[in-house]
Amino acid sequence: MTSSAPTRRERPREKTREKNREQSSVASFLAPVRQWMETQPTLDYLMIRIVVFALTAIGVVMVFSSSMTWSVIEGDSVWGSALRQCVLVALGLILMWCCLVTRLSFIRRLAPILLGISILLLVLVLIPGIGTGLEDFGSQSWIVLGPLRLQPSEVARVTIAIWGAHYLAGAGYSPDERRKRIFVFGGVGVLMGVLIFAERDFGMAVSFAVVVLALLFFVGVQRSFFVGVVALAVLTVGVILLGGGYRSQRIHVYLDALVGNFDDTRSNAYQSHQGFLSLADGGALGVGIGQSRAKWFYLPEAKNDFIFAIIGEELGLWGGAMVILLFGLLGYFGLRVARRSQNDFHALMAATLTAGVVVQAFVNIGYVIGVVPVTGIQLPLISAGGTSAIITLASMGLLASCARHEPEAVSSMQNYGRPFFDRLLRIREPLAEGPVVRPREQRGEERERARGDAPRGSQSSRPRPVTRRRRPSSAGGSVRTERPTERYRDPRGRR
Repeated sequence: MTSSAPTRRERPREKTREKNREQSSVASFLAPVRQWMETQPTLDYLMIRIVVFALTAIGVVMVFSSSMTWSVIEGDSVWGSALRQCVLVALGLILMWCCLVTRLSFIRRLAPILLGISILLLVLVLIPGIGTGLEDFGSQSWIVLGPLRLQPSEVARVTIAIWGAHYLAGAGYSPDERRKRIFVFGGVGVLMGVLIFAERDFGMAVSFAVVVLALLFFVGVQRSFFVGVVALAVLTVGVILLGGGYRSQRIHVYLDALVGNFDDTRSNAYQSHQGFLSLADGGALGVGIGQSRAKWFYLPEAKNDFIFAIIGEELGLWGGAMVILLFGLLGYFGLRVARRSQNDFHALMAATLTAGVVVQAFVNIGYVIGVVPVTGIQLPLISAGGTSAIITLASMGLLASCARHEPEAVSSMQNYGRPFFDRLLRIREPLAEGPVVRPREQRGEERERARGDAPRGSQSSRPRPVTRRRRPSSAGGSVRTERPTERYRDPRGRR
């Protein structure tokens, strides 16, 4: 008589089958959504603009709410900090528009110049009398230019992404050349990171390191390198923990909070504890916009580092979840732009800029809710800040420009016209730029040509966007005509 119970070998197989069935059911549920997304050539461009504008609007409202009391105690009017934030956001939106109307090829030619300017600013901010902020904020990170305070580390964080994408975009044709360029890029990144760390701004040094590591990851550096980086990071945290000082106190507060120890709530753990209380007071629906109690001199840096605690208090759980969802959407569509980009420069720049903003946002949210130690970095697009608001919006302009230069988006705009947003702001039609062939694709095409076959996935077999050429006219001049090599096919059947 045989038993119907599954044997030990059959049980893992049954679990694997159940897991595959669950994955197939989820994939079948998402299949119509993915199919619809593939028929929308400008979806990434639209979603990035919606997410960036939504986060910026939330940031302006929350800065208005959280800065009233602190503006008065600093000797300003009730709306002083809020109005200053509106001016900075307006400047950032203007710079975002400038990035949208500027050709990405021109941005790439400017990359070495931008790198030189960034390194020069990082050196100048360390000179006493030029750099400020050491006495007031504990880090010499700002250069005062009239009413505007320039933070060179914010400029360097975006510049290293642009220059790194430019420098490493063609680094795959030769293994030796690729290693050389990665080594040079790593050396430049270490130099700029050391200059930022010399400002005593540990939070910005971590944010800058995230951008450098993200670019190396997208280039395809071996995993052993990142294992070494993680080991070095753990060792650094251990040295900081044993070295004393306020950074060591932050790590001790984080470790105590993990086990529910809040005995030191009047000194070292005061800010973190007040942030937890603000989130707890908000509940599910929040106390209402402008009704926060923590901003009445209870929560330090309520408009900057801990503004997410004010969001959780005034908007509740749904408000905090909405902000997290928006940053998640920004990460998804930013990486989708990188995957669909027409060349390596666009792909690397889009992926790195996305990773820099999204990782910084989740690190900020993480230390507010107690998941990671407090690092002192701002919540991008939301926290009150000078250079941060302007530079972050400019980087989002570059990301949106990469989205509108996707091959499908270029073809759609050239056949059916630009979106209303582009026509309203006089953003000209994007141009198709030749893709940079990756090494594996290039080797595969050479082998297929040697066999006499048409290269699969090559430039000749892929749909190409509309190209514009000139033909001679009878009057001796030239007439501009359009010769569509392959038109984007509308899902409703129109051509």
